[in-house]
Formats: sequence, structure tokens, C-alpha cells
Amino acid sequence: MDHIRNFCIIAHIDHGKSTLADRLLQATHTISERDFQDQVLDDMELERERGITIKSHAIQMNYEHNGRQYTLNLIDTPGHVDFSYEVSRSIAACEGALLIVDATQGIQAQTISNLYKAIEYNLEIIPVLNKMDMLAAMPDTVKDQIVDLLGCNRNDIIEASGKTGTGVNEILERIVEVIPPPKGNPDAPLQALIFDSVFNSFRGIIAYFKIVNGSIGTGDHVKFFNTGKEYDADEIGVMRMSLEARERLYTGDVGYIISGIKAAREVKVGDTVTHVETPCSSGIAGFEEVKPMVFAGIYPVDAGDYEELRASIEKLQLNDASLTFVPESSAALGFGFRCGFLGLLHMDIIQERLDREFDMDVITTVPNVSYKVLTAKGEILEVHNPSGLPTATNISHIEEPYIKAQVITQPEYLGAIMKLCLDKRGTLKNQLFLTSDRVELNFEMPLAEIVFDFYDRLKSISKGYASFDYYPSDYRQADLVKLDILLNGESVDALSALIYRGNAYDFGRRICEKLKELIPRQQFDIAIQAAIGAKIIARETIKAVRKDVTAKCYGGDITRKRKLLEKQKKGKKRMRQVGNVEVPQSAFLAVLKLND
Repeated sequence: MDHIRNFCIIAHIDHGKSTLADRLLQATHTISERDFQDQVLDDMELERERGITIKSHAIQMNYEHNGRQYTLNLIDTPGHVDFSYEVSRSIAACEGALLIVDATQGIQAQTISNLYKAIEYNLEIIPVLNKMDMLAAMPDTVKDQIVDLLGCNRNDIIEASGKTGTGVNEILERIVEVIPPPKGNPDAPLQALIFDSVFNSFRGIIAYFKIVNGSIGTGDHVKFFNTGKEYDADEIGVMRMSLEARERLYTGDVGYIISGIKAAREVKVGDTVTHVETPCSSGIAGFEEVKPMVFAGIYPVDAGDYEELRASIEKLQLNDASLTFVPESSAALGFGFRCGFLGLLHMDIIQERLDREFDMDVITTVPNVSYKVLTAKGEILEVHNPSGLPTATNISHIEEPYIKAQVITQPEYLGAIMKLCLDKRGTLKNQLFLTSDRVELNFEMPLAEIVFDFYDRLKSISKGYASFDYYPSDYRQADLVKLDILLNGESVDALSALIYRGNAYDFGRRICEKLKELIPRQQFDIAIQAAIGAKIIARETIKAVRKDVTAKCYGGDITRKRKLLEKQKKGKKRMRQVGNVEVPQSAFLAVLKLND
């Protein structure tokens, strides 16, 4: 145990943690030059394409220091606010953390957020100033920010560059010297924390764990503490560039277990693995249940793919425990699932992964947040979907979730950002100058207001400099109304939304205009209406595709033309009664892009 160091990397998005992880792997000869590629831990095609880390990745390295061999277990973490749950899981399995700050950008909102999580778990923090090779680097200014934040000495901050490899050896030495070895009792009953899992179509479910107490060997009869399911450990081992089998793993080790599990619901991230003969008395505590922030319906394009979609989402949930789902049905779209996500990027990534990894064609409805509805009888209902709302006469009031938002930006963008937050019904709580050219704003605002386009607009008005982080605070009473979209008098439940009354008229008008562009013309007129209850607040009409039936009349009496037009009118009326309006997938997505 004295020779084991478990550590993670925490940083804001795009501060160079994946590149620095590459240099650590090369310095410890964990990866051969032949196998090397940039951002080697980002093995998902989607991660490489977008240049972001989506999944936390664990890998073991060997390092020699002062003639002694050390085992270093690195867990790389994502930086985007939508994947903060991945970060909390990685932090729970470590004793130390590298805090990486970009020398050209300084401390950002997500850096602070992840740092507080690490401090909560009593992790030893090693500050690293990355991208020192860049001309725009501001080492003195950023060091002042780190000293203010951590209260450490300036000399403790390691200057490094992921691109050139500067400071990598110093980082490795500091990991061995500063981060404590794992604590635990090797003779106690086995207790291993599952911090991740992945589905393999040949071997079943592979669970990744960290041993807190005791040891485990190949062939041991084990059980999962929370689910109570028993298995044989067919194979255990450690994660290097590929999975490497071992006969036995001991306290403090990070490894994997394959036991032929096929059902996704039998493995829960945060569960404890123990022996059947000598079980531990309690599971490992301190693992938070994830709370989804944004909800949307996911429906198969072909109704026959419903069971296949369920299996695909279950497999995705294995290595993304922050995804939640329950079955639901819609009059417009048939059977599907109401899924909970941590944010819009998370929702986008899940949709993309369903398409790429499972070849599933899906329709996603307008995202919304969960509301608490107090009925006239005094009952409290939690509503994730506007169509699940009781009738207006049975509602006493509706409460919506509020968040505490933190924005860090440069002073010149202060006015525009304040206006954006106030337009989104935010309340400014305080403003704090961290340095002469960095200001922190704290707002309270409704979660529903940041769901659509807040993050994109914040980035565009601040030219990409502002960083944003938020966490839920409480529920508050709000003047909300249900906005229905009607096509030829029929409500399309997948397009309905719960919205603040002051924004409803403008929002309804814009949706009607957008749908008019997107819904193809039919043989009959289509009325698109936005309604609050029985009151129509906006309307657009898609005109029918018409044949020129009077073209064959060369003059003569006007009544001949009228007769032909009347005949056509009756046919259109009949067609309208039996005709169906197909709503394309682009119409559901258009609601997200109303400001484009």
C-alpha cells in the first residue's frame, strides 16, 4: 500500500488535462511510441471529434523514484459543467488531485467548482500551471489567483506544458512525495467501491473498482452489497493501455472485475463489492445519487424499435450513471422514454451516442425541467412533462427550480452579461473582483431559463472568455402557464411547454412562425396555433398546394369558374377531415434554436 498513489486530474474544459495525461503516460513508459496518439485516453470517437472529455478514464502507471517502484493510478476527468457527476465519482476513488490551470486564461468557474468537491473529500491538491510555452501565458497573474484560491506558497505551483513536456517529471515526483498512500485494512473483509462500468458485447459487464479494505482473487465468490446479487470473479486485473489480468488485487488497488453479468440493472455505480462467505457489515457511504436537471422525451422513429431503444439506453446508463429514464407515451409520437440529463450538452451527447454506438434513429422532444405543482386539494405533484399537468382549475400554484449561478468574466463584458442574466429573470446577488481584470458574478435564476440557449449566448457576448457554473438551490413559486401548440385544432403534446407568462406570447408567436417554415405544405390548409388554455395567442396558416382548376376555362360565364372552385373547395374540406399532418424531426429541434 505504501507504494500506491491514486490521483485524478481536475480542471476547466480545454485547460489541457488530456494532453498532460499523455505526457505522464509517456514519461512512465506506460504507452509505446508505436501505440501513441494525441489525447490517448479520449478513446471515444465523439470525444476526439469535439475535443472534449466525456468519460472519466482510469489507467495504471509504474514510476521509479529514489530506487523504489511506485504504482500510480490516474483517473482523468471531464471539464464541462454537464459532466460534473463523472468528476465526483473519480474524486471519491482518489487520495489526491492535480489542479490544472491554463496560464493563458487563469482560474475559471468550473475549476473552482471541481476544486471544492476535491476539498470536500479531503484530497491533497497539487497546483499545476499548464500551457507555459504559449506567448499569451501570464504566470505571475495566474499564480496570484491560485495562491488566493488555495492559500498555498507560490513555490508549490508547478510550471508545466502538456505540449512540450516541461515540468512532467516534477509533477510525478510531487505525486509520490505529497499524495498520501491509500488507507485501509488489508485483513478486514473485502470492501471495493465501484466507480464506473462498461458493457462489452463478448464478456458482459466490466465493473471498475477501488479496493478500500481487504483483497480479492480470481475465482472468488463475491456479491454486490446493494443489489445482493452473487457472482464468481471470472477475471480481475488492472487497467493499463488494455485490460491486464492479475491473480490477486490488494487494498488500495484500482482494477476491474468481469463476472459474466449480462443485465445492466444489476450493476450500480457507487455499489460495494464484498465476499459472500465473509461479507462486510456495511456498504461504502458518501456516494451521491445523481439529480437530473433537464428532461426530454426520446422516442424511436420506428415504433417497432421500442425494446431495442430500451436495451440501448440501459447499456448507455452503465457507463453514464447520470442518465435516468422512465417509460412514457405520447399521442403524437407513440411509446418512448422520458430521460433525465445533467444539461443540454449531456442530452446532445446521449443522442449522438445512441446513433453512433447503437444505430438508433430517435426523435427528441423539447427539453424542460421538473416542476412542483401544488393542487387545490393540497397535494404536491412532481411534473417532468407539461402534458402531465393537472387542469388549470385544479392547480393552486406551480413552483419551479432555481439555481445559484456563478459567472467569471473580464470587466469589459460585465454590462452585456448582467443584461443577459436579468433578461433571464435572474437576480444579481453579489459581484467580486478577483483581480483587476477578472470579476465574479453570483446570480440566482430559474433553471428553465438556462436550458435553451443561455450558455451559447454567454459565450458569444463574452467572445468565449466568460466561464459559467451552477448548482441547484431550491424551488420557488412562479407565474407559469402551459403553452399548447395546435395543428388543425389538434394539440401536439410533444411541442407543449411550461413557460413564464411574460414570455409566453413572444415564444408562441416565434414557434408558429418557425413551424410554418418547417412543416411541408399539404393538399389542404394547415392552421398552426399557440394557445394558453382556451385562448389562442398566435396563429399562422400554411396554405394548401392548389391545382389551377380554372385553367381550362377560356372565358365564358364566371359561374363556370365558380363551380369548379367550389368543387375543389369541397374536396379540400373532405381531405382536411381525413388528412394527417406529419411533423418532421427538425420541427421538434427548431424550438431549441429559436434565437438563431
